[in-house]
Amino acid sequence: MTRKLKILTILGARPQFIKAATVSRAIREYNAKNSYSIKEIIVHTGQHYDANMSDVFFEEMDIPRPDHRLECGGLGHGAMTGRMLEKIEEILEKEKPDWVLVYGDTNSTLAGALAASKMHIQVAHVEAGLRSFNMAMPEEINRILTDRVSNYLFSPTETAVKNLEHEGFPFPTATKDKQEILNVGDVMFDATLFYKSKAKETVNLEKWGLDEKGYSLCTIHRAENTDDHNRLESIFQALREISKIMPIILPLHPRTKKIISESSFSDLLSTLKVVDPLSYIETQRLEMGAKLILTDSGGMQKEAFFHKVPCITLRDETEWVETTDSGWNKLVSANADKIVDVFSETQAPEEQLKYYGDGQSASRIFNTLMNEY
Repeated sequence: MTRKLKILTILGARPQFIKAATVSRAIREYNAKNSYSIKEIIVHTGQHYDANMSDVFFEEMDIPRPDHRLECGGLGHGAMTGRMLEKIEEILEKEKPDWVLVYGDTNSTLAGALAASKMHIQVAHVEAGLRSFNMAMPEEINRILTDRVSNYLFSPTETAVKNLEHEGFPFPTATKDKQEILNVGDVMFDATLFYKSKAKETVNLEKWGLDEKGYSLCTIHRAENTDDHNRLESIFQALREISKIMPIILPLHPRTKKIISESSFSDLLSTLKVVDPLSYIETQRLEMGAKLILTDSGGMQKEAFFHKVPCITLRDETEWVETTDSGWNKLVSANADKIVDVFSETQAPEEQLKYYGDGQSASRIFNTLMNEY
């Protein structure tokens, strides 16, 4: 009897659940037609452990429940990554997968890739080749190291492929003589196309007292903003001014909420419509209905682009340069005056190019792993 192909998927943070849902669905569709010939083992590191940041995604996106939960959240970078490495290694020894599949650039991503590569298990990295060129970002370190030890580098854009080639990729790895780089498109575009109808049909903006195209959506969670009180205060000063012109709804990350509550500028929240973190479907609906999006989230920059909503990015750089090159996204850093000025000037461009594939990225990833097996 032929042994089933075993793919071990490592997740830990909100964006990874969204990305993994697309590949997991492709695996289930294949199994439905081929007598369950692939086994996917899902490991949830617990990097995001709040129910609104984690559990609800498995429910509404129909992702199989994790086979292993590591509960490694709430720690510093070193302690978190080290604990994940230790626990993932134990799981790999038990499960003996053919592939370890990692997504994005979190501590979970790096821990999974390192543990697997040290055990000579093949690693596939989804979203390979992204670069901010800012080594002060923990995510930049995670993504560079993960790329280096992965066997398949599944890049979402041509820019990501060029980044890898410029750095000298592909390299030999522990399990292959040479890595392979593939531009498969963006799995988040797959997810947006698949779930946007459900979001439109099941979520009503009246839930938050909002009108279609009559509000702005904002999210803030990156350490470069939340850990710098001057930057954070400047951003919220800008949001207060914008809220005088247009309502702003702000799903507030638990960490950001705690920092603001302990600051001297917590009163700046009073003019905003602050809500708890939302589910993926709710977030999609708010993105679709927004006149404008302000964010420091990489994923939300792309989703704004997918939904054809102008975006203002509250960072000094972005990995998703296609969104800025096309005019749909404006980089403004954290300067209050600049944020307000760009808000006043922002309009949707007349056209949009297809930088992120055709919505079949997950199938390309899955088929590549199958053919290799």
